[in-house]
Amino acid sequence: MAERGPLLTIGGHEDKEGDRPILSALAGLLDGGRLVLATVASHEPEGYFDAYRQAFEGLGVSDLVELYVNERSDSGSKEALATLEGAAGVFFTGGDQLRISSQIGDTPIERRVHEIHRAGGVIAGTSAGAAVMSETMLVKGPSAESYRIGELHMAPGLGLVRDVIIDQHFAERGRYGRLLGAVAHNPRLLGVGIDEDTALLVEGRSGHVL
Repeated sequence: MAERGPLLTIGGHEDKEGDRPILSALAGLLDGGRLVLATVASHEPEGYFDAYRQAFEGLGVSDLVELYVNERSDSGSKEALATLEGAAGVFFTGGDQLRISSQIGDTPIERRVHEIHRAGGVIAGTSAGAAVMSETMLVKGPSAESYRIGELHMAPGLGLVRDVIIDQHFAERGRYGRLLGAVAHNPRLLGVGIDEDTALLVEGRSGHVL
């Protein structure tokens, strides 16, 4: 059985116009294969696909398709599942991470994403798309240095990476306090805070920062 594919978690606001090092790394991992751009996190996905199509221009990503579901019931449709056929990778864009888990969690789409990953495909996510990668997902909470019990909200994520909880826009939004609070509530988990235009690439049992 193939080793699980790479997991690329991005802190948000990755460079889309300059050298594009993170998107270039993603393109390299795809090696010319199809990339499914999952805009599920957004309540208004218009414009996301065109922006990323332009961002990937010249990087070797020629087969780019969009996956979006309006309602949870759409997550079992033939049309949605057909979008994932033959995919070398899936990239979850930003928005609301709770919308991702509520729309596709425990559905045929989520199961297909896991199948792609188990078969060696790359799964990537930026901002909300990064937060949803873990089993326990940080949904919201204040960015203050201290917090009150009940101010942090967590929920099940997609479980693509275990034993961690991920926060994004980390330094830019001063989220040290809320990640510390999340780890205090889940002391067996490693807290991973990822800054903007920064990514953690996990391959096998190791990872490095882009």
